[in-house]
Amino acid sequence: MPEDHLPSADLHSTAAQRLRGDSQRYTTNRRVLVSLLEATGHPVTITEVLALRTDLAQSSVYRNLAVLEQAGVVHRVVATDEFTRYELAEDLTEHHHHLICSSCGAVADFTIGPVLEASMAEAFAAVGRETGFEADLHRLDLVGRCSDCS
Repeated sequence: MPEDHLPSADLHSTAAQRLRGDSQRYTTNRRVLVSLLEATGHPVTITEVLALRTDLAQSSVYRNLAVLEQAGVVHRVVATDEFTRYELAEDLTEHHHHLICSSCGAVADFTIGPVLEASMAEAFAAVGRETGFEADLHRLDLVGRCSDCS
């Protein structure tokens, strides 16, 4: 497990705290969704969530993911197909980027080494200096074709 990944108990405690801060409860279904996102380890569509957890109602999954996103527990990943994917917020897992297939819409996480990450941070800081924009974080999506589609 990466150094900056929250252990499961801390993950659930943090999720509950964020939801309380947004005047929401950490219900059983929300806990199930957080656990599922933790277990999959990559962005998933609602269709994939429903295939993995047939006991969840589609309307409940939509509603609860929206609440979890609003509370900062979940992050939405928009790919090139019509399906939005969801993953745990980066500060609850580890800093990573996405490979997005422009043919099939698949999304995969990837990390880069600290030297390259620092170099990218320097480049983004330079952009900030040139534009007056203060970045809090960065996300990088590489769009192309996955190995199955190329």
